Amino acid sequence: MTSSARAVRAALAARAVAAAHGIRVDAPTVLQDGVNVVAHLVPAPVVARVVTLTTLLRPPPLRSLAREVAVAAALAASGAPVVPPSDVLPPGPHRYAGLELTFWRYVEVQPQTPSPVEVGTALAELHAHLAEVRVSGAPLDTPLDDLARFLERGPAWGATPAQVERLGARLAQLRPRLVGEVVALHGDAHPANLLATRGGWRWTDLEDTCPGPRAWDLACLRATSRLDGRAALDAYPGAPTDDELAPWLELRRLHAAAWSLVAAAGHPQLRPAAQERLATVLG
Repeated sequence: MTSSARAVRAALAARAVAAAHGIRVDAPTVLQDGVNVVAHLVPAPVVARVVTLTTLLRPPPLRSLAREVAVAAALAASGAPVVPPSDVLPPGPHRYAGLELTFWRYVEVQPQTPSPVEVGTALAELHAHLAEVRVSGAPLDTPLDDLARFLERGPAWGATPAQVERLGARLAQLRPRLVGEVVALHGDAHPANLLATRGGWRWTDLEDTCPGPRAWDLACLRATSRLDGRAALDAYPGAPTDDELAPWLELRRLHAAAWSLVAAAGHPQLRPAAQERLATVLG
């Protein structure tokens, strides 16, 4: 299935579920076609997030969707800077024609990107709200379970048996070092998930939320290539040094490399860069 066909199928599924709840949708507009499809259900003030490639690595039914909606709803209720679940139809998760999806409130995104200081400050604010939220599950189950499944299925997406073996050994060495106070996390706290809106900066895409030490979120920010990650981290109160963050940065590199190959399964043009990324990370 081509990318455009996948996106069309996802948008039509979102439209059908919305219609079943009495929401008129004239023109679903695809905003993003990555491992998921994100579509604005014009003219409704609703955005659908439809799972497409994610199920390659996360078997359905997806606990990540239910956790994302629950955490985002709790954060929005506390006044946290997040994009809230939809308030005009049940946010889900829903299942339609073999696809899982959730609904979110539409916010008009402004054409600007955050500075390092703005991202670090925004993450500190989000963490203050997350401190009052409970997230079900085992510590770091999102990255660790994702990587465990990649060890089983990686060769189907282009990882060599030797690479899978090295990744497994690396992960086994890392696990004892991934310690700290367990709190609720965003799970994927990089600048692309911080949106400029008329109401200020808002975090989105909490699909990777999980319990775990805050160092995981800080590593996600530090490892970004979208801006100066160290400068962003320095804006976060009490930020760790790179040496202190080393095992978490290693986990982030492994996790991101695995997801790169998963994304390439649906976007073949990404495969050479994804294979190179995995080879570089594993050395």
